[in-house]
Amino acid sequence: MAEKKPKTTNIHGTTLVDDYFWLREKTNPAVMAHLQAEDAYTQSVMKPTEALQEKLYKEMLSHIKQTDTNVPYRQGNYFYYSRTEEGKQYPIFCRKKGSLEAPEEVVIDVNELAKGQKFMSVGLVQPSDDGNLLAYSTDNTGYRQYMLHFKDLRSGVLLPDQAERVTSFAWANDNKSFFYVTEDAVTKRSDKVFRHVLGTDKTELVYDEKDELFDIGVDRSLDKAMIFLAAFSKTSTESSYLRADDPNGTFKVIIPRSPEHEYDVDYRNNLFYIRTNKGAKNFRIVTAPVNDPSEKNWKDFVAHNPAVKIEGIHLFADHAVLSEWEGGLQQLEVINFKNNERHRIKFPEPVYSAGLTSNREYNTSVVRYVYNSMVTPASIFDYDMNTGKTTLLKQQEVPAVLIETTINRSACLRPRQTERRFRCRWSIAKA
Repeated sequence: MAEKKPKTTNIHGTTLVDDYFWLREKTNPAVMAHLQAEDAYTQSVMKPTEALQEKLYKEMLSHIKQTDTNVPYRQGNYFYYSRTEEGKQYPIFCRKKGSLEAPEEVVIDVNELAKGQKFMSVGLVQPSDDGNLLAYSTDNTGYRQYMLHFKDLRSGVLLPDQAERVTSFAWANDNKSFFYVTEDAVTKRSDKVFRHVLGTDKTELVYDEKDELFDIGVDRSLDKAMIFLAAFSKTSTESSYLRADDPNGTFKVIIPRSPEHEYDVDYRNNLFYIRTNKGAKNFRIVTAPVNDPSEKNWKDFVAHNPAVKIEGIHLFADHAVLSEWEGGLQQLEVINFKNNERHRIKFPEPVYSAGLTSNREYNTSVVRYVYNSMVTPASIFDYDMNTGKTTLLKQQEVPAVLIETTINRSACLRPRQTERRFRCRWSIAKA
């Protein structure tokens, strides 16, 4: 049993007593001794089940296709994808230049990063526009505490530029200026934005969020024109912008934060597309000119519908795709900017899950989405927004094997159909 060491804290006139506060002291030898004792106790109690544990592990492993490759997606001049190999715990990130028939280039082998580490996880991964440099973040603590790294993909050399506790980042258009957000060491609140120029010691703080209710994040629009800085609490948000071709400029607030107003912003053709809950519980989408995006200049693009919640909007050169919820189901609705026609992508089953994935090109008529249901494994589709043609690119294979049971020694059980998910992304995903 853990020793009780009462610690009293007074918050807003209320006295709280925590008998186990001392257990958060990671460097305290008594804490480590207690954890080791807990581990030993667990091993002792569970020892009679070791054979069953091994059997269950092998059964679950048998339903996973260990050697597998994700569907490649295009970003700039390259096709990016990740793959896994049997017996290796972590994914391998790769790319091919210009064509899927081109030679493979390994970008990050997470198995190599994990050598000598007790834990390894890759967070965000984003190549520069010219494809020469790679920004990526790693966590070797298990505490979602990410270190930012840069790699020269031409030489394979890891650059000396680094930053600790990075939670989001975005490239500027010059392929050397870089914006990243860091978290507070105690609260883990994302609160500061820095601008760094690769190859130099030039790093400057460009924004510091003082309100403890707000976290922040940075992203860049799909057309690469704008870098957005979003500040968000549970009930209020505020977005600022900086032109991506002017990395030395200053972020400008689009709409000042106000209580109960939640909004987010994207950009296309000199207009901001603002998803807002102002006067719209389920959100609506308005457009506003960049030179004055105040509410007096808002024009409805998608009106509020009490029966449909707008979860997000994804902008392409000639189309917009709405992510929506209606009747408890996810919907994807396509809007053609040329003729203003709207239609939803049709899904074959009455109950399912669907959402956009890996859309990295702005000038395209094809949108990619993932679909699955209780009886359909995770499936990746490309959808032509002009013709309505749907193309299945991959359906997750779930191997079925004979397993031994106490009732029937050769009974075949139907495997649970689930999608293997890696916490690794090539860039920040929008809605």
